[in-house]
Amino acid sequence: MRKKTLRDIEIAGRKILMRVDFNVPLTKDGDIADDTRIRAALESIDFAAKKGASVILMSHLGRPKGAVDPALSLKVVAYRLGELISHPVRFIEACIGEEVEKKAASLAPGEVLLLENVRFYEGETKNDQVFARQLARLGDCFSNDAFGTAHRAHASTEGVAHLFDDRVAGFLMERELEVLEGLLAEPERPFVAVLGGAKVSGKIGLVKNLLDRVDRIVIGGGMAYTFFKAVGLEVGRSLVDEEYIPLCRELMEKAGSGKERQIFLPVDCIVASEADNDVPHKTVSTGDIPEDWIGVDIGEKTIEVFKEELVRARTVFWNGPMGIFEMPNYAGGTRKIAKVIADITEEGVMTVVGGGDSVAALNQLHLADKVTHVSTGGGASLELLEGKKLPGVEVLNDSG
Repeated sequence: MRKKTLRDIEIAGRKILMRVDFNVPLTKDGDIADDTRIRAALESIDFAAKKGASVILMSHLGRPKGAVDPALSLKVVAYRLGELISHPVRFIEACIGEEVEKKAASLAPGEVLLLENVRFYEGETKNDQVFARQLARLGDCFSNDAFGTAHRAHASTEGVAHLFDDRVAGFLMERELEVLEGLLAEPERPFVAVLGGAKVSGKIGLVKNLLDRVDRIVIGGGMAYTFFKAVGLEVGRSLVDEEYIPLCRELMEKAGSGKERQIFLPVDCIVASEADNDVPHKTVSTGDIPEDWIGVDIGEKTIEVFKEELVRARTVFWNGPMGIFEMPNYAGGTRKIAKVIADITEEGVMTVVGGGDSVAALNQLHLADKVTHVSTGGGASLELLEGKKLPGVEVLNDSG
């Protein structure tokens, strides 16, 4: 899916309307807790500004549901962006209208204007064509560098792009597509996927698509218990997606058994009387989960089994924690698997981490720079690997 990028069009003297992903986490006081997403967009913004374009940036922040919420204003992001980049950064508390159009028109080459949160407008998530046309008046070409929102057909990601002849990927988008599509096209083998997280519903399409493409899938987290139930094991009060039991059973049958099996489930797990950090907990074999207890993490034997598969791999994709990671007593599985993935990266293994809580785990352990690629888009990366089309990518100009 080769797409044109900012390198492929003439941008000097033009006004680039650029979609970025500045959906940063905020502290209770409204400060930026982590500026990773702002830093991820700097390469594209800097390139365009240095080439003599003026850059009009669009982003969302949080879920204000089509109404103005001062706590979700991008003003704090504009201030941080100004600290991180050498080009003048302006901010306007609106996305559309006469004043915005005047401000955009007055930008000099090399200047940057950040618009207010696009989700303050109902038309954004509805992909409203009137709203998209109003946004399109601000620029004469379009670039999408917001991979994290590429799976959404919103006005600022998809609708507005149709209104430009030049609609290209930014460099972050380009990198994400190269890495993730490379996993599906020509991964070095063995290729192992590590999947975790709470619910099987959000990952079942991924398991289905990856079974034909990977050598092994190791499954931890809450999603493992639906698979246990599917093969007839008792899971106590552990999280189970009842409606997905038949599909999990079908996938387990397809994955085979014995030495050649493709899906590996935990052989032991930590269980607790409640999903609470401070209650009694113990390690049991997966077939021996007590009736009233809940699975909260993978056990030490499972960590060894999973490690054995990972150290043999040449390519690894990881998405989702192995237990209730936010509770210290049940974070051990996730932390140890993260450390194994960082260690094998040093040995030359291609390791890709697909957004969400897995990235939070890497950041907590200061290992984010120890893997090959950390995706900025949890949902987008999963949908791409499921084999789905991403609206924010499909609409961009093909290269060649």
